[in-house]
Amino acid sequence: MDTTPLLPASVRRVREEPLRGLPVLVHGEWRHAFPWLLQGTTTRGAARRPFDLGLFSAGSARHEVLRNWEMLREATGARRVVHARQVHGAQVHVHTGASVAVLGDVGEEALSLSSDADGHVTLEPGLLLGVTTADCVPVFVVDPVRRAVAVLHAGWRGVAAGVLERGLALLERDLGSRRSDLLVHLGPAICGRCYEVGAEVFDALGEAAPPRPTPIDVRAVLARRAVADGITPRHVTVSEHCTRCTGSALFSHRGGDAQRQVGYVGMRVDELAP
Repeated sequence: MDTTPLLPASVRRVREEPLRGLPVLVHGEWRHAFPWLLQGTTTRGAARRPFDLGLFSAGSARHEVLRNWEMLREATGARRVVHARQVHGAQVHVHTGASVAVLGDVGEEALSLSSDADGHVTLEPGLLLGVTTADCVPVFVVDPVRRAVAVLHAGWRGVAAGVLERGLALLERDLGSRRSDLLVHLGPAICGRCYEVGAEVFDALGEAAPPRPTPIDVRAVLARRAVADGITPRHVTVSEHCTRCTGSALFSHRGGDAQRQVGYVGMRVDELAP
């Protein structure tokens, strides 16, 4: 039984659609409404050659992972991709223009690593922001007025630490976004039927703890937190894809996968690009 309360009124569930050319699921409504936006969550790809983006996991060989990152960059038309080692916290980096906070390139690809973080924010066209997941929630935030974007890695520890609230605050404080303009999408992740956890997780998330291990819907918790933090309920959407039970070709840590998909967001240099 899922003991998490239902989604807030006006928050909708959506089912992302596959993108041609790459193993990617995209928010169809955003894709049609915002031709300048780059957004998606990668999937497994071919069985013989998984589309693994996990630089810090024990999945595919490093050169294969780097090749996949470069394929993603080329397919999106991004000039540079920014990623970081994720630590299940609330550290979020703001990347603006020449001040992109990077430690250096990885190999010869246009992939840069920032210092440890679980989120990234930018209003710089051509910069693709990425977080990797395999059950945790990729949180996408878009400001269609300021044309600013964010992507956050939200496992239960990051949710408890306030990674969502931190990302929203930086968009407002550093990039001039208004909460009333922001759109939030809670992407493909393990669902509230499949994610059984102990009382410590319920306690950390401020939920009533059951007497025995029980499933919890982290995306429902995030949706309620987004609304409580000033996001308009109808501006929040939740993916119907589960990493375990919907047959969506996603990697799942609980399913035994060492590989990782990436949730990415950015803005096209040329908004008329296909």
